[in-house]
Amino acid sequence: MSAANPLPYEGIRVIEFTHMVMGPTCGMLLGDLGAEVIKIEPVGGDSTRRLLGSGSGFFPMFNRNKKSVVLDLKQPEGVQAALRLIDTADIVSENFKSGVMDKLGLGYETLAARHPGLIYVSHKGFLAGPYDNRTALDEVVQMMGGLAYMTGRPGDPVRAGTSVNDIMGGMFGAIGAMAALAQRGKTGQGTHVEASLFENNVFLMGQHMLQYAATGRAPAPMPSRVAAWAVYDVFTVKDGQQIFLAVVSDKQWKIFCRAFGMDDLLADTRLATNNDRVQAREWMMPELRSRLAQRSAAELAQVFEAEGLPFAPITRPEQLFDDPHLAATGGLAPIRMNDGSTSRVPLAPFTLGGAQPPVRLQPPRIGEHSEALLRQAGYADADIESMKARRITQGDSTS
Repeated sequence: MSAANPLPYEGIRVIEFTHMVMGPTCGMLLGDLGAEVIKIEPVGGDSTRRLLGSGSGFFPMFNRNKKSVVLDLKQPEGVQAALRLIDTADIVSENFKSGVMDKLGLGYETLAARHPGLIYVSHKGFLAGPYDNRTALDEVVQMMGGLAYMTGRPGDPVRAGTSVNDIMGGMFGAIGAMAALAQRGKTGQGTHVEASLFENNVFLMGQHMLQYAATGRAPAPMPSRVAAWAVYDVFTVKDGQQIFLAVVSDKQWKIFCRAFGMDDLLADTRLATNNDRVQAREWMMPELRSRLAQRSAAELAQVFEAEGLPFAPITRPEQLFDDPHLAATGGLAPIRMNDGSTSRVPLAPFTLGGAQPPVRLQPPRIGEHSEALLRQAGYADADIESMKARRITQGDSTS
């Protein structure tokens, strides 16, 4: 974005006390949209930086467009420094367990009395109620909120293959912050925004809850569901390749049958409408699988694309780095990994004025901005050196 076309939240300052995925997602989105996001980390840095396995990509994915300040919040001087930064902020974002921020003297009521215009975003496992003291994880709420049941096969609940509730919960936290900023523009007052994993998961399940309300029948897990569309499945074809194919309207059925020379199926009155074909899936799908089995996935994709029919290759995450569409649109941007190497990261999936919000700041090194921002908050160089010596703060050793 340019000076003539600035990002929408330029001039908004966010102080975030977050880790893992949910809270950092909120700050990442606000940062992508131009906010100055200051990440408060403990001495030694956010533990998310050191995760292995499935967590090894968390920090570089969710902490771009942020600055890092190290503060030991267990020491009074660290809390006082945090308060000085909060005094200059529009938004505080946190995802600590309930009660932790209050014990630190950084809870909503305390900060709202000090700073009435402050917007305070809490990312929680559950909204206030009987469950609000439970410890929640994405997997926990997927199990208790119906998502794992719907994703797996009958008797085999399976979590979704990404941190759906953490990411969406952070998105709703950001949406809440945006709504609160608009409200503050009218009233001058800040407010407390709460986003939660469990309620987010229930929101995702709403379509299946209302399916039950509409039909009186309990929804079946996705692998054994009664689909709304007759052809909407993964096909195993030549050389064991797989491809997802869909035919979701009567018009598409005609196109599909003619494209593959299946005039006999097009003329079959048992398959006249989509609902007829849904009822006929038990015999129709094996017939279609048999007829398409000797065609390659590439050949099927070529026909489906030419005819405007929905299809998809079965892609693994690592293959997305070489996706031609993402390469053409610039949808992947250079990012610094935890070990200092460079990879590419997906940008926010929308455009403003024809461009996706950019990576303006690489994921920060531990304490990369501590000295500059503490100095900006009124600390003299001697004060900062004293705080570093007493391990209240930490500067970036590589700078």
